[in-house]
Amino acid sequence: MRIRFIASLVAAAFAVSGAAHADQLADIKKKGELVVGVLGTDEPNSFIDPKTRELIGYDVDLGKAIAKKIGVKPVFKQLAVAARIPELQQGHVDILAASLTHNKEREAQIDFSLTTFVTGQKVLVKKASGIKDVADLAGKRVVTVKGGTQEPNVRKAVPTVDVVTFETTQQAFLALQQGKGVGYVNDESSLIDDFAKLGERNKDYAILPTNLSVEPLALGIKKGETAVKSVVDETLRELEKSGEAEKIFFKWYGPQTKIKFTTRPFKFESDKIDG
Repeated sequence: MRIRFIASLVAAAFAVSGAAHADQLADIKKKGELVVGVLGTDEPNSFIDPKTRELIGYDVDLGKAIAKKIGVKPVFKQLAVAARIPELQQGHVDILAASLTHNKEREAQIDFSLTTFVTGQKVLVKKASGIKDVADLAGKRVVTVKGGTQEPNVRKAVPTVDVVTFETTQQAFLALQQGKGVGYVNDESSLIDDFAKLGERNKDYAILPTNLSVEPLALGIKKGETAVKSVVDETLRELEKSGEAEKIFFKWYGPQTKIKFTTRPFKFESDKIDG
């Protein structure tokens, strides 16, 4: 009897859990807002506008489009890189629009939208270091953000590298300038933006030519929330079909920006990745 009673309790718990689990989209509509986790320190994806003090950027525009599709208010919550997936799993945010690399390891933890950006990770160095390419980092110290794919990727490329991590990419970038490492590892688009921020000092720095990896970025969705994934992917497909996706890309990455991309080498079309 006791075993049957416990089994009944477990079954009931799963039923309640399943009902709640299936209602995330309904809950978002009920509360009238979509809580989007962003970094807020990763220009041009999500950063603070110095004039308005509001969060703006590529990821922010995607979050706004999804909230509009659902018919709710977008609310943006800044997260540390290492806190992104735990915050989503714990229900503190509804989706992640936070420069999140989609890889097989993370698929065991969360679900992903269609790919929203494709970039490569590279290394920014001071020219005075004598570092000419990635292999020259052997036995040297590099800096990067904690909790991202940057650290494992540079360790894979250069097993003897010494990696020091920081809470934000901008702290790591500052550490490079302060001489706390010979290289700074990040997504290429972010490195280009940081390189531009150096102004006249950028003559003393260089981005190494070799990619550490190719990174497909996507929006993060809580595991098993098929209704939320469906509306997110539908929004992205509509943005692609209408041409709005291309407008958003060139707004933040195009020839008139510091990044100066002249082409958009991807589309919102698949949630599949290699590897």
